[in-house]
Amino acid sequence: MTEIKKRHIAILGSTGSIGTQAVDVIKNHPDQFQVEVLTTNNNAELLIQQAVELKPNVVVICNETYYDRVFAALDPLNIKVYAGAKAIASVVQMDTVDMVLTAMVGYAGLLPTIKAIEAGKSIALANKETLVVAGELITQLAAQKGVNIYPVDSEHSAIFQCLVGEFHNPIEKIILTASGGPFRGKSQEFLSTVTKSQALKHPNWTMGAKITIDSATLMNKGLEVIEAKWLFGLRANQIDVVVHPQSIIHSLVQFEDGSLKAQMGLPDMRLPIQFALGYPNRLKSDFPRFNFLDYPALTFEQPDLETFRNLQLAFDALGRGGNAPCIINAANEVAVDAFLHDQISFLEISEIIESCLAKTTFVQSPTYDDYVRTDEEARQLALARIKSLV
Repeated sequence: MTEIKKRHIAILGSTGSIGTQAVDVIKNHPDQFQVEVLTTNNNAELLIQQAVELKPNVVVICNETYYDRVFAALDPLNIKVYAGAKAIASVVQMDTVDMVLTAMVGYAGLLPTIKAIEAGKSIALANKETLVVAGELITQLAAQKGVNIYPVDSEHSAIFQCLVGEFHNPIEKIILTASGGPFRGKSQEFLSTVTKSQALKHPNWTMGAKITIDSATLMNKGLEVIEAKWLFGLRANQIDVVVHPQSIIHSLVQFEDGSLKAQMGLPDMRLPIQFALGYPNRLKSDFPRFNFLDYPALTFEQPDLETFRNLQLAFDALGRGGNAPCIINAANEVAVDAFLHDQISFLEISEIIESCLAKTTFVQSPTYDDYVRTDEEARQLALARIKSLV
């Protein structure tokens, strides 16, 4: 095992699904990690509980209405308390932070990631929207600053793990696996009446609400396709998607000699989180082990791009380039939120995204300010479309 000093970690989104699992990983390896920063959007009580246990230097509560409650609980413990989104973008630059785990949901993770890279911090990236929205900007900035980005998504972690020891060998293509979600094999007629509670029942993974709906619509896989392009420097025609309902093979790399390497294991997000935080070491864990005899058949099938149009829309946006991925991300965030609030139907999510992709101002070579404007314009168009459907 490579000797590394204890890493001081900032967890952005510590009370969400990835954040809480990262906390579990860190608590199991106190000799390897120290939590320096915890942040959350609204969950003040869990933030306080985590801070009391982990004793970070700083916490940030994004929703400023909870500041007094958090301050009263943590100030006596000499834990600094800040509030607001701007504070998150500031604390990631602290000298005491070695690595930033970006586990915030959606577009909100972009600016803190940029600021962390500018400060030279290693990134453990769980916020795929950062690379979807501004992949070119982020990868160029990371290269300029000499910053490593370690993927936390199970599929991209799988690709990364397959590439360890292979970085000198060109990739022919990668194959991202998808479970197919709770509605695999269902027709559009069936999907027209599905409910929020049905869509939130993922067959294999335990995740937050937004990503669970994205998995049901296959938009999650579409976002992962775009993310993979930037993480691994690929063309769109080098990225395949195959449905693998058992979620045991997390993704594969095919090399120019025709060989395939796959990363396998039980669906458990703690493993890719731990690999990213501890790289290049594989830290010991007590996670459940895979047994082939429990899975006598591993099956594969083509995704249904006609029924689940979001995956095709993502490929379309990737092919178009520019700010098109930013457009679909913004429209999707608004549409999923509307679905979770019972304002639109499941199939209308795709309709809203497609409409925004057609109507939002296209920018071929966007700057950061262009991404900000694009995000706002696409969100307003999505909200207007939702209003017309209600």
